[in-house]
Amino acid sequence: MDQIKIGKFILHCRKERGLTQEQLAEKIGVTSKSISRWENGNTMPDYSLLKNICDELNITVNELLSGEKIKENDYMNKSEENLINLRKQIDKRKKVLKVITYVFVTIIIIAFILNIILNRLLPDDGHWTIIRYTFLFSGISLFVVSIVLEMFNFKD
Repeated sequence: MDQIKIGKFILHCRKERGLTQEQLAEKIGVTSKSISRWENGNTMPDYSLLKNICDELNITVNELLSGEKIKENDYMNKSEENLINLRKQIDKRKKVLKVITYVFVTIIIIAFILNIILNRLLPDDGHWTIIRYTFLFSGISLFVVSIVLEMFNFKD
C-alpha cells in the first residue's frame, strides 16, 4: 500500500465532496490534524475508522486502500492485492516488534548484570548503586527502543 497515494486519494475525495478537513474530522470523530497527516501521506487512518471514512467520502474500503477508483471488472483483483499487502504489512510489524522486544530484554539483562558487577566493585554505595544504575540503563534502553521505533515507522 502506498501511503502517499492513499493520502492524495483521501484529499481528492474530500474535496470532491466539498468537505473541509475540519468537517470530515468532525463526522468521523478525529482531529483535523489527523486528516492532514493522512492526506500528506505521513500516517494511515486506523483500521477501525476505514468504514466511516469510506461512508463519508462515498467510496469503498477497497478503493481507499488502493488509492484510486476501481472499475467493477478490476474489483476482485484489487481486493486480493489489498489483502496480500495488508498481510505483508502486519507480518512486517510483527517482525519489527519481535526484534525490538529482544533488544529491549537484552539491554535490561545487560543492565542488571552491570549493576551486580558495579555493586561488587563499589561496595560502599551499597544498594543505591544498583538503583542508580538500574534507572540509568533503563533510561538508555528506552531511548534506544524509541530510536529503533522511529527507524521502523512502518512507512512503505
